[in-house]
Amino acid sequence: MTPRLPTLLRLAVFFALVAFLLKPDWFAPLLKPLTQNNAPVIYNQGSLLSLTLSHLRTVLIATVAATALAVSLAVLVTRPFGAEFLALSRSLVNIGQTFPPVAVLALAVPAVGFGEKPTLIALFLYGLLPIFENTVTGLTTLPKPVMEAARGVGMTGWQRLLTIELPLALPIIIGGIRLSVVISLATATIGSTVAAKTLGEVIIAGLLSNNLSFVFQGGLIVAVLAVLIYDGLSAVERMAARRSGLTAS
Repeated sequence: MTPRLPTLLRLAVFFALVAFLLKPDWFAPLLKPLTQNNAPVIYNQGSLLSLTLSHLRTVLIATVAATALAVSLAVLVTRPFGAEFLALSRSLVNIGQTFPPVAVLALAVPAVGFGEKPTLIALFLYGLLPIFENTVTGLTTLPKPVMEAARGVGMTGWQRLLTIELPLALPIIIGGIRLSVVISLATATIGSTVAAKTLGEVIIAGLLSNNLSFVFQGGLIVAVLAVLIYDGLSAVERMAARRSGLTAS
């Protein structure tokens, strides 16, 4: 079973994060020991809330794009007419995992410039593999009696795909999306090296000024977001599994 946060702890962590983003000065006494020589305690070169929302927006766009392509490829290679493209598709989705994120950014900047675009490319490539593999697994491990019954009542291939296969495979697909999102949340921080507005700005500012408080703030927000989103998508996965009559792994 997927580990879950207790409901009260989940709510406490969520509201603590919201409070920190809206009123970070309230937490300054807790972070003061991490600073030296009267350095600022709270990140003061921009809004933590704005950077967090921008970070999440970048991850969301990349994940939606990766999901659309990965699921489409998985559907293609699990059809009889597309089975021969399975090896090629696996090679394509593995490209993102082959190159380090920094290398992808370095290659993307000359083509699309600085800012959010090279970060989106890196996150998109990194997000493909878990979604593709989970979708292929979900579509190729469906209960045989169900599929035979669908064929027996005269359903066409597309009807089976849309009304039987994808709904039954949905919990496993969501599991892949969950992994992709968590990877993207962490990887997006390096986007700030090419002028993307992400929480990496806070971490980089802390490293450049030797301010551990800034580094801790950026890293903590990303970590809490990852835990909350992972937990939330796990709940969606379990819900989809119950509706499909399967047990979430």
